[in-house]
Parts: sequence; structure tokens; C-alpha cells
Amino acid sequence: MRYTLRQLEVFLATAHFENVSRAAEHLSMSQSAASGALKELESQFGIKLFERAGKRLRLNELGRQLWPRAEALLGQALELQVSLLSHHDLGPIKVGATLTIGNYLAVSIMARYMAEQPDARVKLEVANTSAIVERVLGFDLDVGLIEGEINHPDLDLLPWRDDELVVFCAPDHPLAAKKTLDDHDLRAATWIVREPGSGTRQTFERAMHGLLPSLNLLLELEHTEAIKRAVETGLGISCLSRVSLREAFRRGSLVPLAVPERDFSRQFYFVLHRQKHRSPGVERWLQLCRESSG
Repeated sequence: MRYTLRQLEVFLATAHFENVSRAAEHLSMSQSAASGALKELESQFGIKLFERAGKRLRLNELGRQLWPRAEALLGQALELQVSLLSHHDLGPIKVGATLTIGNYLAVSIMARYMAEQPDARVKLEVANTSAIVERVLGFDLDVGLIEGEINHPDLDLLPWRDDELVVFCAPDHPLAAKKTLDDHDLRAATWIVREPGSGTRQTFERAMHGLLPSLNLLLELEHTEAIKRAVETGLGISCLSRVSLREAFRRGSLVPLAVPERDFSRQFYFVLHRQKHRSPGVERWLQLCRESSG
């Protein structure tokens, strides 16, 4: 391209002020730079755009014809700049979340993110912890929100918020009448649990250390809602994140069971690839996640 947007800015400012010095001041340029830009624009195309009238520079016929077209072009360039800056601020991101986080926490965060910039887009993938970690490792996701702990040299694992698992049953289950459960109760119960590879299963197995070989694991299911429905029908008891059980406890369709001898506390984490650029959008997403846990 033989002309620059800066040259067009000088042309328009000079046409408006009819004076190169005032045009230069308006554009925060030196007078010599502005004068040089205008002369270069004219010489590149072998044209004259102004006629001198005393100390004023007035547009000639060709200049008057070019004025609206130059204004339109600069207006489009400004719109493009605003759009580029806007997308640099947030922009589209790809987020992976484990089932508990994806179903009960991530959607509200996504709504806040997109409300800040209507043109922004979030692609949310929901899977268990091991699947999300693999997607982050493969550069398929910008950030993962997971429940389980992992250790990999290419990944950063950042603490996000505290969580805890809760043992629960249907209100008419025999164990519902007990105030607390001991190890004997846990061995005697029939369990419906999350599948291996999930963060919930990892925390469950850690909490049940020493009891696992003697537990009766009737069903292993991939979805928390399916587990809750199975427990409601009386198939057994289970152990899930408290955030996934709040509404059921409020309705009374499920009841919590105290297990004071076992530690079901855990953390949710961010997982990011160390070699992947963290865009402003990713940083804003992390900030919104942290604000949501306040």
C-alpha cells in the first residue's frame, strides 16, 4: 500500500484546520513531521490536495473529493482497532471442568465472563479429572478446573477453593436415623460411587484409606445426578461434593451422614500448561473464579 493511515490523518487534520501547524498540534506531531507526511502523500501519487490562500491551506477539487472517503476509511480503521483491543482484553477461551464444577459452578462464572464482553465466547467441556488433564496437556484447553490432585512436569496446578465430600443417603434409609457413622457402618453399607479417574473418586478413596478392600461398591457411575437418583431410590449410600448436594438437602430428598473419623476435605484446582500463553481472557477467567469463591 502506497499510503499510510497516518498520512490520511494529517490530510484530514490539515483540511479541518486549514493549517499544518494546528494539524500537527492536534495530532501531537512536530510541524516538520506533519508537513513531511502531507508532502509525501502528494508526491507518491503526483497530485496536489490543497491550494494556498495566504496562511491558509484550502482543499482543491481533488482534495474535496477525497475528504469523505478518507474519513470513512479512518473510521473503519478505528472500529477495527477498538475490536482488536476488545478481543485482546478477553476474547474466546476454551475451558475444561470436571463434572461437579462444570454442572454446579462453571456456568455462572461463564455468564459473568460473557456479560463483561458480549462478543467473547467460552467453550466449556465437561469431563472427569483425568480427561481434563489430558486435554490441557494436549493444548486443547486453555485452562482446566479440576477436583483431583495431579503431578506433571508440564502442568501448573494452582489452588482455587476449598471443598468437601459428604456421605449421604435417602431419608428412609436405615442409616438416616444414626447421628454418626463409624467404620463398621461404612463396611456394612452398599455404596454407589463415582468412576475411577474422577477427582471425587480420588478423594473418596483417600478418605476411606484402610477400608477400601472391604467396602461393598455396588455401582460406579460417571454422573453425579445419576448417583443422587440411585441413592434416592434406596439402592445404597454415596459420597459427593457438598456443592452438588445443597439443593437435595434443602428439599429433604437426601440427607447428610456424619462421618467424624474420616477426612473428606479437598480443594478445587486450576490446571494450566506451562508452555501455553495465558491470554488476558484466561487471566480474567481465573480472577472471576477466585471472586466466585469469596
